[in-house]
Amino acid sequence: MVQLKPRFQSFEDYLAYDDGSDKLYELFNGELIEVPPEAGLNVEIAILLLIQFSLKVGPRRVRGHGLELEVRGEPKNRYPDLTVIREEHIELLKKRNTIRLMMPPPMLVLEVVSPGTIQRDRDYVAKRHQYEDVGIPEYWIANPQTEEILILELVSGSYQERVTFRDGDRLSSSQLGELSITAADVFAQV
Repeated sequence: MVQLKPRFQSFEDYLAYDDGSDKLYELFNGELIEVPPEAGLNVEIAILLLIQFSLKVGPRRVRGHGLELEVRGEPKNRYPDLTVIREEHIELLKKRNTIRLMMPPPMLVLEVVSPGTIQRDRDYVAKRHQYEDVGIPEYWIANPQTEEILILELVSGSYQERVTFRDGDRLSSSQLGELSITAADVFAQV
């Protein structure tokens, strides 16, 4: 028996769907695209930064890869490697770990770039436009290949490149202040 893939007419239809698994999906043109597992190195970098941000704002306000973010365009949702949420999100996310367009945007998202042109373009171009469009004040791009962390800051509705951290530069956020870690610390295991 051939099982048909579900098609969704709206994001609400997608949110109501449950296939009984723990798989993550992006909704692209009404179809589910399974999100592959993250590379171990990307997870290590995201967890290291998750700990640093948790020390700054508390563990309830920092979410890992499982947080879903509704965006405009295709796909209709993203799963940032790390997200710093607002205090008001904590209660809103208790039922489903999804930040909807009608909610305030998170304070900060971070993506760890995987090797390859398609992956690089996805993080530096496609996600940049989608995160900018929903008004996320700060977007961090950690690139293990170049051992750099690019910080984009939302200024008058557009992302501006604020700073690129590398080597012994101490990381800091315009939203959260200085962290107690350097770019070299983040990429020490690369």
